[in-house]
Amino acid sequence: MTIVTTIEDLRRVAKRRVPRMFYDYCDSGSWTESTYRANEDDFAGIKLRQRVAVDMSDRSLATTMAGQAVAMPVALAPTGLTGMQRADGEILAARAAEAAGVPFTLSTMSICSIEDVAEHATKPFWFQLYFMRDRAFNERLIDRAQAAGCSALVLTLDLQILGQRHKDIRNGLSAPPRFTAATVLDLMTKPRWCWHMLRTRRRTFRNIVGHVEGVADTRSISAWTAQQFDPRLDWDDVRRIRDRWKGPLILKGVLDVEDAVRAAETGAQSLVVSNHGGRQLDGAPSSIAVLPEIADAVGHRIEVLMDGGIRSGQDVLKAVALGAKGVFVGRPFLYGLGAYGGPGVTLCLDIIRRELDMTMALCGRRDIRDVDRSILRAPPLSNHPGW
Repeated sequence: MTIVTTIEDLRRVAKRRVPRMFYDYCDSGSWTESTYRANEDDFAGIKLRQRVAVDMSDRSLATTMAGQAVAMPVALAPTGLTGMQRADGEILAARAAEAAGVPFTLSTMSICSIEDVAEHATKPFWFQLYFMRDRAFNERLIDRAQAAGCSALVLTLDLQILGQRHKDIRNGLSAPPRFTAATVLDLMTKPRWCWHMLRTRRRTFRNIVGHVEGVADTRSISAWTAQQFDPRLDWDDVRRIRDRWKGPLILKGVLDVEDAVRAAETGAQSLVVSNHGGRQLDGAPSSIAVLPEIADAVGHRIEVLMDGGIRSGQDVLKAVALGAKGVFVGRPFLYGLGAYGGPGVTLCLDIIRRELDMTMALCGRRDIRDVDRSILRAPPLSNHPGW
């Protein structure tokens, strides 16, 4: 039996258990994957100050994100095709997040629908919106999320044009998978995944199928989504969504100070410093590299969150120290989901929580709300202009 103590352990198990096209979809970036790698690598260059002979008792990780009380400054990120890592994956992840006291964010491109998750959740979750050319569809999605009791809307700004992801192209990514010689041979080595998938009716993009005229199967949905991401999205569109959505709005995909200033002017509750996990513009900086300058520029006007490269509780602490009020984790919980289903997501969050708590204590802090740059050895990043 595999002994799991780190997120990397979960990744290795998931790689064995999840069909190749869906594992690769999770664990890859665009083009040369340089930004994907930088997201993780740049965290390693940030060094912590160990403190001794300080009171480490009665510690607290509790804080708020987007106005919501959370057990630790972590939310599960919106990830497409989550229900292809494990059958009913979005439902399983939402339940695990709920039990851990952190937000779960459902993607527009999920396998389980808004209504599926709402039916199985006992607390509100967040919903992520991709802005489509079909404006009526956008409005219906927002209204469905509102009706389901979603407590925040996450609007993704950095997917107006889809970045080229070579592994997805080579693997012929689709949901459900198309049966070719290669996929059949791969699926034969993943009996556990197949067994769970055969027991669910949720195998395609249920937020879309049945909600768009003429979209009823894999081929039609692929054609529809290929032409629907809207390159015309601008700040006026963001404000219109702000006006329609009755709750906290989180703007995801900000990587530049100038855009962060514009985001702060929209009336949104929060922004997420993010490069889409290195899956869009390859060659862009890592999220953690630009987080401090964005937090310095707009942190007094809008809540600053971040995602990209988080693989441990230590990474969470470093992000908070550099100005994030919280982080989103995507790949770590997908590894847990692919490895062990819902209990794997719980295990992922437990690993992050324990690492965060222990590291905070060894840095001489008892409350996550008191963490700042003074816990870091300067400079945290040699090329950081704002340190």
